[in-house]
Amino acid sequence: MDQNRLYYRDAYVRRGQAVVRSCEAGKKGFAVTLDQTIFYPTGGGQPCDLGTIGNAKVLDVSEKGGEVIHLCDQPLNVGEAYELQVDFDRRFSLMQQHSGEHLVSGIVHRRFGYDNVGFHMGNDMITIDFSGELTMEQLQEVELEVNRIIWQDIPCTILYPEAQELAALPYRSKKELTGQVRLVKFGETDLCACCGLHVSTTGQIGLVKLFSTTKFHAGSRVELLCGKRALEHLNLLAAQNRQVSNLLSAKPVATAAAVARMKEELAQCQYQLGAAQNRLFALKAAELEGKGDVLLFEEGLSADALRRLADLVLQSCGGRCAVFSGEGESYKYAIGQKGGDLRSLAKALNAALKGRGGGKPEFIQGSVNANKTQIEAFFGGTLWFR
Repeated sequence: MDQNRLYYRDAYVRRGQAVVRSCEAGKKGFAVTLDQTIFYPTGGGQPCDLGTIGNAKVLDVSEKGGEVIHLCDQPLNVGEAYELQVDFDRRFSLMQQHSGEHLVSGIVHRRFGYDNVGFHMGNDMITIDFSGELTMEQLQEVELEVNRIIWQDIPCTILYPEAQELAALPYRSKKELTGQVRLVKFGETDLCACCGLHVSTTGQIGLVKLFSTTKFHAGSRVELLCGKRALEHLNLLAAQNRQVSNLLSAKPVATAAAVARMKEELAQCQYQLGAAQNRLFALKAAELEGKGDVLLFEEGLSADALRRLADLVLQSCGGRCAVFSGEGESYKYAIGQKGGDLRSLAKALNAALKGRGGGKPEFIQGSVNANKTQIEAFFGGTLWFR
């Protein structure tokens, strides 16, 4: 163990003092090295600590050539001693996430034989990539076992075994290791090579919640949160479900069933609306029979309804049919011509009216950033009649 890295002596260290060994200006701040540090650098899947050195904010902590580099927002005097302070709320949350990940990975490995092949602590979710596929039913079993271990408040032990002892230990590791190896042990649940910081007992993880599993490469990617972050996310989900419950006049545990019923009702309404639109579109097509080239503006049409109206009208009008729907400076369009080629028209239309779209030679669809007057002016030119 590096005696100058005080976080390895005590993962709960919040404050300390150190002498600045070097300070070099860079593009993003000042790279500072110390004679000892309480700041954990990014590594082992765990983000770095943040905090202050004197009055300087620590923006990032990394390791290079065995040296811990502290990126600060202002220079520090070489040879001078400064007070160090870690943002401990942040560190403790990261310790909860990392320790929870160990328990999940250890149990998945023991139950299913899958290896942890990737680990990322994101701002929204923690993700673990496993070498085999996991179902939500399997995850629920894992989640229950993990939380039972948390309730037992099992100690976390840090080991630095000798090479001969290490060779006989069944520890998890993503790669073959040499030299001094740091092992993190949670009772009989998990033994893993790791350089990260962890809680002293499983009870301090608080809880682990597994949210999802998706196929990822040849295995699975699992989303989870631990401790305070898990509680905050569950509170957010509960608050949103209460809002949905009130809007649907359904009990909180019955919102999914209420949404399913609403989805069926919406599908029926959409079917009835489509049928009514088709009847109106047929009347419009009959009204415009034999009128030649036609430019129409209709309110509140979807892209599909635009297509259906344009298709019906161009079958009867004997020319080209352009239908626009929108308001202000934003309109969708559908344009058709039986046996025609509208590609040059689409190119000119999109260029003149800041639009985008295209399609088959006989039928194009898209949108423009223009108002009704500008659209009418474009089609009033000779281009529409070529």
